Amino acid sequence: MNTNATAANRLPLAGLLALAMTGFLALLSEILPAGLLPQLSQGLGVSQSMAGQLTTVYAIGSVVGAVPIITATRNWGRRSLLLLTVCTFLIFNTITAISSVFILTLVARLFAGVAAGVVWGMLTGYARRMVPEKLKGRAVSIAMMGIPIALTFGLPLGTFLSSFIGWRSLFGVVSVVAAILIGWILWKLPDFPGQSDKSSVSVWSVFRTPGVRSVLFVVLAWMTAHNILYTYISPLLASVGFNQIEFILLIYGIASIVSTFLIGRLIDRYLRPLVIGSLIAFILVTVLFNISSNLPVGIYVAIILWGFVFGGAASLLQTAIAEAVDDQAVDIALSLSSTTWNFAIACGGAAGGILLNTAGMSSFPWVGFVLLLLAMFVAWKAKKYGFKSKQ
Repeated sequence: MNTNATAANRLPLAGLLALAMTGFLALLSEILPAGLLPQLSQGLGVSQSMAGQLTTVYAIGSVVGAVPIITATRNWGRRSLLLLTVCTFLIFNTITAISSVFILTLVARLFAGVAAGVVWGMLTGYARRMVPEKLKGRAVSIAMMGIPIALTFGLPLGTFLSSFIGWRSLFGVVSVVAAILIGWILWKLPDFPGQSDKSSVSVWSVFRTPGVRSVLFVVLAWMTAHNILYTYISPLLASVGFNQIEFILLIYGIASIVSTFLIGRLIDRYLRPLVIGSLIAFILVTVLFNISSNLPVGIYVAIILWGFVFGGAASLLQTAIAEAVDDQAVDIALSLSSTTWNFAIACGGAAGGILLNTAGMSSFPWVGFVLLLLAMFVAWKAKKYGFKSKQ
């Protein structure tokens, strides 16, 4: 047996799972306050609406921090930068756990959000450098697995634990996880050099690269559509006769995790068909929401299909933008994608609020339908650069 060939076909799972754990930590740090608003409000002496801003400032940190920090640190060793972000989670989640001053807690959340923006800007590039060309997509899928796991199990488990140990101790537990992850990264994650100081790659040159703007548009339209629906999923489900939100979200999350595994097996050969197919499936989800009012089977099919679509979205879109640029530009391209993704989260929440107060809940699926049609049109037209499958 050719041991070199065997090694070339083997994924470095321990290292990739360390990346997945980093993504899990970044997303869990972001979403935890959503399940703890009453406790945070009481503990910090503010209203629940003000406590909700702990999530808002985290997202702002992710939006404004990714591109400038990734650009400024592009000549750093990759492991050193990743360790810095995990140390940032450790420090600022600890401050969140012990702070009794709301402004200090907001500042801690802002800096943790900046760290998350850097994580999302480098995770995919790191995973791709750990494996040979034919395994890059599969490696990215494993590295992004922390996203659906955090959404499916992290938030409900964290909310459940907080009822026993309190929200401060819960953030302390997250800090302990960060400390363990630091050791894991040092033990199992290989280091890679950053770019040369002489590199001429700039944010503007990456943005102008053929295919990049197409992918960024698809990220913006797809994730805005997703977040219009997901941010207001409770009233959306109630509007079609469903009130079992916890069970629905569990089904959705399980479908997302299953999708991550399936996408990982196919993404290296079928990137373009998977992107187009996912957008068509999500369009079908919006149609099902429109025609399945008080029809349980239709809603369950829509939720499962939606979970499948979202589970693989991060891997597909991050791989697409990484394939559109050369190796020296990957981290900057991914930071642009991360910024666009977080901006779409904000757009989805804001647009949903406006629609709710003007056109009503029934308009949500139709707006998503239009956005997804636009995304599918751009993805279809960008076959030469932005969305291309390997031969």
